[in-house]
Amino acid sequence: MMAIRLVVFDVAGTTVHDGGGAVRRALREALETAGLSLREGSLERVMGLAKPVAIRTLLEGHGRDELVSKVESIHAVFVSRIIRYYRDDPSVRPVDGAAETFARLRDHGVLVALNTGFSRPVLDAVLTRLGWNGPSSPINTTIASDEVPRGRPYPDMITALRQRSGGMPASDVAKVGDTAVDLQEGTMAGCGLVVGVLSGGHDQAMLGEQPHDALLNSVAALPALLEQRQLWPHATT
Repeated sequence: MMAIRLVVFDVAGTTVHDGGGAVRRALREALETAGLSLREGSLERVMGLAKPVAIRTLLEGHGRDELVSKVESIHAVFVSRIIRYYRDDPSVRPVDGAAETFARLRDHGVLVALNTGFSRPVLDAVLTRLGWNGPSSPINTTIASDEVPRGRPYPDMITALRQRSGGMPASDVAKVGDTAVDLQEGTMAGCGLVVGVLSGGHDQAMLGEQPHDALLNSVAALPALLEQRQLWPHATT
């Protein structure tokens, strides 16, 4: 019988409250500094991507190829703004139920990982703000999109996390995220369980268009799903 031994969670909108669209706001403002005003709804299709890829996609999609050479500098503006948000904004907090879900997983011997479309400096700002680093962290391992050759939807981050976690098969991994690209990543990686959550970037209609095993209101409902489908590796000790 299949069992889940590693859960790979997305960050913004999945395990971390997004403050009503902080990532979208920072991307939009960074692009505006380069002279691009985004069309309505254009951010939706790039949510979850590695942020330099998202920026390049938006520039090309708006016919602004002359700005593609500025992707790095635009990304630097985004990084500055989103780090400031995660460092200082009072709305930054874990998604309701995230801490309890992490604890339940660890009680059952399931490893907890985070992956993200952010670069490592942004991810580290999140981990520091929430106390999710150091020896008392509820997270076993983390990876950022700039630490692998390809970000989402490609499976490189999940492959690296599997290797770090003893080389476990993809069938023992669950991927949980709030965007269509998260679900695509989990599917491309061959994960045994691919779960969308409705707490962040995309709604039920957008997530429902992608292959998935379940759509949940939030990560708080994940332990009950594992229980219902008998996917715990062993009983609580």
